[in-house]
Amino acid sequence: MPVNFSTAIAAYMNSARALGQPGAAEGAPTGASALGEAFKDVMANTAEVMHNAEQKSMAAVGGKTEIADVVVAVANAEVTLQTVVAVRDRVIQAYQDILRMPI
Repeated sequence: MPVNFSTAIAAYMNSARALGQPGAAEGAPTGASALGEAFKDVMANTAEVMHNAEQKSMAAVGGKTEIADVVVAVANAEVTLQTVVAVRDRVIQAYQDILRMPI
């Protein structure tokens, strides 16, 4: 799956704003809201990729698209889903590590 660099750059800028680092614009969301917006953008992108794969599959059933296009769309959807699951697993692991920290 191609990397969505605009989402990565936006996430970096949001993080920089939250930390008050140079390059951060004024009036932008910070902290938890920035992280929430980043997750929202990623989930919207994931849904779009999945929907595209579904549309390509349905078009192939109707004979309106090439099988190669379907394979590429489904492969992109698979990689996207694997990425989302991996990030979810890392977030859960981080949360569990925080819970195990001594107070």
